[in-house]
Amino acid sequence: MQPDAHFVNSSQILNMKVKVLFVCLGNICRSPLAEAVFKHKIKESNLTDWLEADSCGTANYHIGDTPDPRTIQNALRNGVTIDHRGRQLKPADLAHYDIIFAMDESNYNNIMKLERAYKYADKVAMMRTFDPQGPGDVPDPYYGNEKDFQEVFDILDRTMDNLINHLKENRLKA
Repeated sequence: MQPDAHFVNSSQILNMKVKVLFVCLGNICRSPLAEAVFKHKIKESNLTDWLEADSCGTANYHIGDTPDPRTIQNALRNGVTIDHRGRQLKPADLAHYDIIFAMDESNYNNIMKLERAYKYADKVAMMRTFDPQGPGDVPDPYYGNEKDFQEVFDILDRTMDNLINHLKENRLKA
């Protein structure tokens, strides 16, 4: 799958560090895991000099909190460590980050409701845009069990591979 990445142009990728933001509701399950998986993969690929990531939530439920213990345990079982404290999305994030990935349609809509979000609409996309198994929402595992947390990890793991490959390919084409 090679989606149209209208939200990143080749000159951005070639000439500067590309800043990626992952967004879910509370910033304790999906988005900190997405951030951690992305950071793990770019570190393994020696890409940290031009790619960086953070995560946040559209709600203010867990500001300053560590991720859900089930998220941390699931990540560790899959060889990924998480070092993050919850924070809420703010309008300045839209200008600061080059790519903003929403974990689901509800959070996408919440992002687009921020002040002056229309100016940055081309930076915002659904996380599963790069999922080889197709688009859709990254399900929220909060009310689920270990199987649900593993499903989210698997979705993010394969999606990050495609995203990073896409970014590398576009960097080389610049």
